[in-house]
Amino acid sequence: MLPHSYQAILLVDGYNMIGDWSDLKESRDRHGLEAARYELVECLINYTAAVAYRTKIVFDAHYQDTPRSVEDHTAALSVHYTAFAETADTYIEKFCATFGRKKYQQESTRLIVATSDRAQQLTVVGYGAECLSAPMLAKEVKRADCQIKSRNKKQTKNKPSGRFLFNTLDPAAQKRLRQMQRGIQ
Repeated sequence: MLPHSYQAILLVDGYNMIGDWSDLKESRDRHGLEAARYELVECLINYTAAVAYRTKIVFDAHYQDTPRSVEDHTAALSVHYTAFAETADTYIEKFCATFGRKKYQQESTRLIVATSDRAQQLTVVGYGAECLSAPMLAKEVKRADCQIKSRNKKQTKNKPSGRFLFNTLDPAAQKRLRQMQRGIQ
């Protein structure tokens, strides 16, 4: 999917989601922060594809003396680690402030920030972004997951049985193929 066809750009405060979503908190407590980050990324890859968003998950440098870095996981989802002493909030605010001047800004493109930090929500709304709290994003992700599963179940149910190519054809094509086999024009 091309960048201009995204319905919205979603900025996610990664550690805010990990601290709020019960399954991610449990994963963090049992297996460490890296495991929780991985689970969040995997979850949002599917969600991003289902809703046609361009998603940027932002993680604080977490007191590590490292430069800012970006990991592209898919064409639509990237993970951004802030530079030392830069918070995810600062990164998100800067992005929102410059969003209108960026080349991918179109009238139809929405900017959505996912965080439960109330001060952050008020700040980004001032820049014209929409907000989703961590529980709201979790609910949206679950809804998209249910839609995907329902769609897949319908496709599986309607899938023709048998292992032959003939069984995948629609009835009219099957009839025509039988006629051709018998030499009937």
